[in-house]
Amino acid sequence: MSLSFLSNNADLETLRYPVGRFVLPQTVCSSERAVGLETLRELPVHLRTAVYGLSEAQLDMPYRPGGWTVRQLVHHVADSHANAYTCVRLALTEEWPTVNPYDEAAWAELPDARRMPPLVSLDFVTSLHSRWVELFASLDAAQWNRGYLHPESGKRTLQQVLAGYAWHGRHHVAHVTRLRARMHW
Repeated sequence: MSLSFLSNNADLETLRYPVGRFVLPQTVCSSERAVGLETLRELPVHLRTAVYGLSEAQLDMPYRPGGWTVRQLVHHVADSHANAYTCVRLALTEEWPTVNPYDEAAWAELPDARRMPPLVSLDFVTSLHSRWVELFASLDAAQWNRGYLHPESGKRTLQQVLAGYAWHGRHHVAHVTRLRARMHW
């Protein structure tokens, strides 16, 4: 992959955060929650479209220098969103539980993430998001203020979790779509 377009750290920052860095909102109004829910609902289609038709070699290309391959990125979305879905369910059934972090970089290096077809995780994300969006859509005002404690990032309300994972999905879809544009795929 030619990196001649990289001229400075700003270019690397853009490659790493193509939709900008996530900014944790203190509160999320109902219209913002509706947008977040729609973003989560649409993510499986956008992610599937982003990787559609890529060859094995293209799937095994990093989306940026030092980054994961496209294949690893798709499996990461499945891993990350499955973990978050579990945390949401814990937050709805326990009082401010402390959730377990996981080493996402180590998970991305496991053999399944390095070799399995992305379709496996794309199908999983489709099913997972059907349940996750349904769960989020059923919450009342009080439930949106429930949450959990993450040992690395602190307290998160469910409205903040929704905002974060809506961003997370857009962030990773943009990694793939911008790689495709740069490589003229």
